[in-house]
Amino acid sequence: MTGRGLKTTEGEVEPMGLPRPFELVVQHGTERERLGGTAICGFTTKGAVGAIAVDWVIKTFEMEQLGSVLSESFPAMALVRGRRPQHPVRIYQGDGIGAFVSDITFPDEFNLSFAETVIKWFRDGGFDRLVMIDGVFLPNMTGEDIPPVFGVGSTDASRARLEEIGLESVEHGIVPGITGYLLAEADRQGFDAYAILSPSNPGYPDARAALPALEALSEMLDRDIPLEGLMEKAIVIEQKVREMMQEHQLALPEPKMSESSDDDPMVL
Repeated sequence: MTGRGLKTTEGEVEPMGLPRPFELVVQHGTERERLGGTAICGFTTKGAVGAIAVDWVIKTFEMEQLGSVLSESFPAMALVRGRRPQHPVRIYQGDGIGAFVSDITFPDEFNLSFAETVIKWFRDGGFDRLVMIDGVFLPNMTGEDIPPVFGVGSTDASRARLEEIGLESVEHGIVPGITGYLLAEADRQGFDAYAILSPSNPGYPDARAALPALEALSEMLDRDIPLEGLMEKAIVIEQKVREMMQEHQLALPEPKMSESSDDDPMVL
């Protein structure tokens, strides 16, 4: 039996018309013997919390770059960091941990293909679980606040793990973008995926919001992630943003308001 948009093979129903993943290109001279473990990913969204946090993990564990994500749709550019030119979307591997990070913002129409690329990387790498770090907006949050992070899990086991490490679960709400799609696909495909959602300011790279997210990730991985230096980085970023805003007589944007109750946080 077949239906529009579906095909059935030996009793299994698979969706048709899924977006195609982008190409993963292996870095010259890399070794791939250490694949597997926990996969983490972060993107430049909502205060760039995910990209900041994952970049910190990459540096902390001295992870090796395995490759880059390429597409003819991407802008032609090199991101120079530490005198090294790199593609903006990259994959890394360390001891029992892999990382997928995007350091620039892409149009929303790329979200589904990015998510499918993450799933392909997750599957091909033989990872056990997928952890996404992202930002979330909360009402009445000031620059001095460091509120608790929220968690969403795709399976009963992942939700139990989030409870074990003390993250407040999102009971009802919407998780948009790449993170939301990955959570929904993990639920459909039946693999363990976690979203660590840290309240952040949308107006600038919010390194301060990455701190509690990394603390939660440290608990989840049962690995120490030293955070010395990240708070100093957050303060420097915030000071530069304030100086820029004052120079141009602008105000930092307020987080979007949520219609949720205190008991059931809505993720926007």
